[in-house]
Amino acid sequence: MTVAHPDPGAPGTDAGVLIPVVVHFDDLDPMGLLHNGRYQVLVERAWGAFWRGRGVGGSTGLEGDGFNVAKSFDITYDLPVSGVGDYAVRLWMERMGATSATAGYRVCSADGKTTHAHGGRTVVRLDRATLTPTPWSERTREIARTIGLPREGV
Repeated sequence: MTVAHPDPGAPGTDAGVLIPVVVHFDDLDPMGLLHNGRYQVLVERAWGAFWRGRGVGGSTGLEGDGFNVAKSFDITYDLPVSGVGDYAVRLWMERMGATSATAGYRVCSADGKTTHAHGGRTVVRLDRATLTPTPWSERTREIARTIGLPREGV
């Protein structure tokens, strides 16, 4: 089942954040198109770069709020990526609960004008010792607010 995600990151808007990504030759399938499984890799790399760039996750990327796991990932393919080069992923937060966060994304051209795929992803923050859900820090909540979350209800 595909979930419809609001798209404050739609072309022509400046909501969320645009993170550069690179498609390499070994990301392509035998037809010269980005392999369907590589879209998710680009999204995950963009999220990692976003959070690490703001100091979340520590030196390993897995410390504190950086220790989280995917609960769901959905994608709709809109237009094939047909070659190597510079692209981008637009990211925005849709919801941040006590221990989970849901975000939207678009895999797009480097300038953000052409959408190749879009969808959403939900992660759950875990306690590193017990592997049970644990609340997000206030610092991470503040960072999330910068890319789409309203002040109230977060």
